[in-house]
Order: sequence, then C-alpha cells, then structure tokens
Amino acid sequence: MTSSSDILHIAPFEAAIFDMDGTLLDTESVFRTIVFEVCTELGFEMTDEVHMSMVGGSHERTSQLLIEAYGVSFPYTLFDERCRFIMRERSHGGVPVKAGARELVTELRERGIPTAVATSSRNPHAQHHLTAAGLFDLFDTIVTRDDVVHPKPHPEPYLTAARRLGIEPTRCLALEDSHAGVRAAHAAGMQTVMVPDLVHPSEEIRALGIAVMESLDHVRHAAFPRR
Repeated sequence: MTSSSDILHIAPFEAAIFDMDGTLLDTESVFRTIVFEVCTELGFEMTDEVHMSMVGGSHERTSQLLIEAYGVSFPYTLFDERCRFIMRERSHGGVPVKAGARELVTELRERGIPTAVATSSRNPHAQHHLTAAGLFDLFDTIVTRDDVVHPKPHPEPYLTAARRLGIEPTRCLALEDSHAGVRAAHAAGMQTVMVPDLVHPSEEIRALGIAVMESLDHVRHAAFPRR
C-alpha cells in the first residue's frame, strides 16, 4: 500500500470527486452487520463472499447478485426496505466519517478546487447520510443513482460529476474504495486513487489506478505535500 511519503503519484488536478460509502463515510462495516442480520431475519444465510460482491454496487446489481445467490424466491424488495430502515435508525446519532475525509475536503475548498460526490446510492440515502455526517454542504454537486442511467462500474456517474463541475474528466482526481468504483473512475479517464475499506485491490484494480493509499489523510499529504 502506498504511504504518505510516496508523493509523486498524484499529478496536479482541477477537481476532486469522491465515492461516498466506504470512502467518505465509515458506513460499510455498519451496513455489513445489517445485511447479515436482515438475511437471517428473512431466512437466508448471508456469506462473506456474497457480501463482498455487493460492496460498491448499485441497487440493480445487488438485486441481481442476491437472486443469483439465493434464487428467485429471495424477497429483494423487502430486504432492501429493511436494510434502509435499520440503517436510518442507526444513523440518528450521526454518521461516522472516514479518517482524513473532512480535512481533505476542507483543504480542497480552501484551495478553490471544486469537489463532488459520485455514489451508487439513491438521492434520499445520500442526502441523509452526508447531512448526518456534516459533509453535505461541503460539496459543489452530488451525483446519485437517481441522476444516471448507468451506475458504476459504468463511467457515467463520474462523467456526470465532471460535467456539472465544468472540469474535463482527465483533470479530475477520483477517490474510491470499491472495485466497481475504480473501474468507473478509470473508464471516465480520471486519475484514480483507491483507499480500501472492506475490499482489497486485486492486481487488475491496482493497474487501473495511480495508487492505493491507506487513508484520505495520506491522499491529502500526497496531493499537497508539506515543505
């Protein structure tokens, strides 16, 4: 994994675009617990393999994966509703933020570099969680599943964010924690850094990005090295 001393990897950029869950927000581990609980409640046995395949995926992709794993009898709509309800209940006290997220976004804003979120989550979920985390007002635009035809790993979420910011995709830095997200950002032509959360990079994913970094603190120090 790249350390903060490896500062040569991040070239100058004119905008930064962040994934949300697992990159900005420390929510993936919470959601993992909920997924296992709800599957048990519905009479199915969630596995680490199935769960990991879901990370970073869209609503449609998750539905497809669960039906492939458990058959057409799997009650995806009920599963989705229960997971969202419990997640909202557990986020009443606030949503935890990943290490370095607030500091990096704040520094970007101070430097006049526009920022965006590109997430596979739907708009109500994204607005609620970013607001609960105290981050919502720090971004110039937020692209959700409701704003695109094709979710990640298609590049449309990242291309949409760049277009809204008025910045060429090749001049954007993308921050991601999932394989689907890295594929999407790379396909959009962006300088892509993976900051792993629950999912570790494969050799293929490493080759698509410019670096794999331990935290957004490391990204901040690599982008803006202190003299």
